[in-house]
Amino acid sequence: MRTLFSTDCVITDRAGVVENRHGVHAAIVDARGRLLFAVGDPSRITLARSAAKPAQALVIYETGALQKFNLDDADLALMCASHSSEDRHITRARNILSKIQCSEEDLQCGPHPAISDFVNRSWIKADFTPTPVYSNCSGKHAGMLAGTKALGADVGTYHLSTNPMQVRVRQAVDEICHLEAKANRSLWGVDGCNLPAPAFPLHCLARMYAVFADGASQVESNAAGTTPRMRALSKVFHAMSTYPELVAGDDRFCTELMRSFKGLVIGKIGADGCYGIGVKQTEWTRKLGAEGALGIAVKIEDGNIQILSSAVAEILEQLQIGEPEMRQALSRFHCPDIKNTRGVVTGKTSHAFKVRTVENSEAV
Repeated sequence: MRTLFSTDCVITDRAGVVENRHGVHAAIVDARGRLLFAVGDPSRITLARSAAKPAQALVIYETGALQKFNLDDADLALMCASHSSEDRHITRARNILSKIQCSEEDLQCGPHPAISDFVNRSWIKADFTPTPVYSNCSGKHAGMLAGTKALGADVGTYHLSTNPMQVRVRQAVDEICHLEAKANRSLWGVDGCNLPAPAFPLHCLARMYAVFADGASQVESNAAGTTPRMRALSKVFHAMSTYPELVAGDDRFCTELMRSFKGLVIGKIGADGCYGIGVKQTEWTRKLGAEGALGIAVKIEDGNIQILSSAVAEILEQLQIGEPEMRQALSRFHCPDIKNTRGVVTGKTSHAFKVRTVENSEAV
């Protein structure tokens, strides 16, 4: 296991005095699973948390739930979301529940403050107490209910690892990450929203996103031998990239990333500082030596979310993924100033890490 170099970090300072060093790990792989570039330890065992939502939504789609209950791509995007509890998110979550003939009482997630500061302040002013449908994961949970009903399984236990819905999710995660034939399969814990969540080496998360992007690339190019799984992967990729405002919300990094890359990239945050990006096969990926699409996974050692966005933006910059104006759209996340309560700039954020080439890369 590679140790974290003191230079594999994002630094915050005040007046040039280093205040914090936030350790960074990253893995960049292609669709074959070859590790091409890395920062820190690309094999760090990482809980994917909400970065696993595209894989969970994939399984919901594969149950036939969208067709059975007349759900659309926007609904699928919300199933991938860690949303901001904006009105559009809550309305769509309620509509999904209505279409599948479930109620908010069927949701096994709990309420919490909104991710959006604007929404949260409005709740406080109104003395509003959120209920489970306001959870940032309510789209995923509504989708899980839909998938469970499509399978004819027990709705009351849809959140338990023994439920057929969760068994299918676990199988799909191992298949996408190419862990199904290995002794070291994914590990599973319980996420903050009360659903099972996988853990695996960081490069597996990168491969997951490369597989989604590659499925989208293959389907859009009408490649020979396209499989139902590839079409399902493409469906999830398309839903996320078409409706980025449903995957996160106003002023959120995920939404701005996918908007700026105009259908070529998906990106999804996971709690406590992990992130996954899938990049379709393009001239950018070919220049990096990738066969097929590219997947990027990032983990911040101390879980800092602002630092995570900064690190992801820097990795995109170092790899030169996207046109300059696409990356420029993320500038406010890239190197945020440190300000005090008067709005005075007192420090800055900088990047001490360099993405390194992995020599003689093999599938991992």
